Amino acid sequence: MLTQKAIAGILGQAELFKGLAEPARQALASVCVQREIARREYLFHEGTKADAIYVLFSGSMQLVKSDLGGKDVVIRTIRPGEIFAEAVLFERDNYPVSAVALKRSTLIRLGRSDFFRLLESREFRDSFLASLMGRLRYLTNLVFRISVYDVETRFCLFLAEQYGKKDEYLLQISKKDIAAAIGATPETFSRMMMKMKKRGMVLKGKAILVKKGFWEKFACQ
Repeated sequence: MLTQKAIAGILGQAELFKGLAEPARQALASVCVQREIARREYLFHEGTKADAIYVLFSGSMQLVKSDLGGKDVVIRTIRPGEIFAEAVLFERDNYPVSAVALKRSTLIRLGRSDFFRLLESREFRDSFLASLMGRLRYLTNLVFRISVYDVETRFCLFLAEQYGKKDEYLLQISKKDIAAAIGATPETFSRMMMKMKKRGMVLKGKAILVKKGFWEKFACQ
């Protein structure tokens, strides 16, 4: 059984809650419930009434949506620390997709009604709104960078800000997630890395190798 401290820790990794102050995060953790789900088991189905959002603690989940022929189309794969179904908090009453476990998984469940009760607390509400404002500033900055910088520069800025300027990086997230973080498609990211190879940055598996002097020569401030 997960402790409240462990739940608060995983909530701190979720995009929607990572900006919460510690007291607010602990309050949120206190109303969350641990949920275990077996491989290939559905957590919820598309179109059913939405009563909770989830953060994946361990395992792997997949969000799928039925096409016109009734076949499941993969929308997104969920990794530990990621939140999903958060749109139902404010936008929808029913789940827009289905969620199925790719392997045995442990989830943190936050009931919709419990969350709204927390919002009645001024301390929690102020912390949550401050967190949302921080997220808005991040997105505004991303839009600015997309409009001003090319994809190579955005990628360098991402590496420098997230990990520092180093000679070698071991990627902890997928190429798809990196592409999303810099406002690019996975295909654009792959083409970009081919160009970066000529400039001294090489992608080998999950490692990125940077030649000596790269950061001094590349305009990435």
